[in-house]
Amino acid sequence: MIKTIAFVIVLAVAGLLAFAATRPDSFRIERSTLIKASADKIFPHLNDFRQWEPWSPWEKADPALKRIYSGAPSGVGAAYEWQSDKGAGHGRMEITESLPPSRLVLKLHFTKPFEARNMVEFTLTPEGGATRVTQAMFGPSPFMSKLMGVFFNSDKMVGDKYEEGFASLKQLAEK
Repeated sequence: MIKTIAFVIVLAVAGLLAFAATRPDSFRIERSTLIKASADKIFPHLNDFRQWEPWSPWEKADPALKRIYSGAPSGVGAAYEWQSDKGAGHGRMEITESLPPSRLVLKLHFTKPFEARNMVEFTLTPEGGATRVTQAMFGPSPFMSKLMGVFFNSDKMVGDKYEEGFASLKQLAEK
């Protein structure tokens, strides 16, 4: 009986690992919103990390969040490190491409709760009298990420945070 139970458990674990291995080697999480403001008015809130505090949902996750700004004050070379013992973890972002007022690309490096290196892209596209703001995070999906993806929906978790951030950014830009 114990051998049968052990065999079933080993088989289930092997099946789970095999299924996780079949998942994609990269990921992309993307959301967009329409903001009734010009890209010129929205872009400065993205291009300067010191302007993220009022709108970024991760900034609100931990009132004791420790921040370190370095490099350029905004645009290419601007960097931001954070440390949080609550919902934001530890990591660093650096702006690698800034094309005001239409495109911003960040290099994102998480160190806690797990190691991950991804890219984040903001695009701002005029749409009538408003601007379509799109935020995307993309990067490799190593085996541990694939395995976690079997149990957690990263697209929903991160996507919901993007939408929360868009709501705050919208309030700021539409004033």
